[in-house]
Amino acid sequence: MSPLTFTVDCGGGGITAAVLTAHGRLLADPVRVPTPCPLPPDRLLGILKDLAGRLPRADRATIGMPGMIRHGVVIDTPHYVTRHGPRTRVLPELVAAWQGYDVQDEARAALGLPVLVLNDTEVHGAGAIDGRGVEMVLTLGTGLGNAIFDDGRLAPHMELSRAQFRWGLSFDEYLGEHERLRLGDVLWGRRVRQVVDSLRPVVMWDRLYLGGGNSRALSASLVARLGDGVSVVSNSVALVGGMRIWDFAR
Repeated sequence: MSPLTFTVDCGGGGITAAVLTAHGRLLADPVRVPTPCPLPPDRLLGILKDLAGRLPRADRATIGMPGMIRHGVVIDTPHYVTRHGPRTRVLPELVAAWQGYDVQDEARAALGLPVLVLNDTEVHGAGAIDGRGVEMVLTLGTGLGNAIFDDGRLAPHMELSRAQFRWGLSFDEYLGEHERLRLGDVLWGRRVRQVVDSLRPVVMWDRLYLGGGNSRALSASLVARLGDGVSVVSNSVALVGGMRIWDFAR
């Protein structure tokens, strides 16, 4: 069963945690709390400790969180620096608190465990890929997440969501939850197809996985039109990815 992995998926709307065996089996039902806003670093650490205390003791921990995370240090995490969540006022003091924050080291001290902290889509992708060829993962949720693996090796992270796509809108703004609710699933799904078609000649993946909570809103017919090598994966693979990411070369 060992090593047991305490894995945490820190999303824009909720923070979910579970403990998994070395074979990816859950030792207990996952626990989840709504993502509070605003969310300074010490408050996130408190949530991590609380969730860990509600689950079986683990041997190591994986934390996936949104934004640019480099070697466990936060470069930018846009969802956690606003007063009331995405599309609300950014608080400069939170931007300063998170920028350069070594969340991996601080979580290691708080949990008393070896810890890996990565972008949440990278962790999500580790639970979906089969480790052969170039595999890209896009997560559809509060915004757009992305990760690329080459034969199981995680590529340096690009925060694709911040790039402009159309009409001066970033990928985050073009495909985020706010736009899905405004447009409805059918029109929003067409936007997903536009983004996939635009990225295909740039990445030339062997496989593309669409995940995240909003991937459930994609119709089967739309997914079929996305072409060969594109599939939708369950949001639950983010927890399995927390266990598998330790085995991938970086």
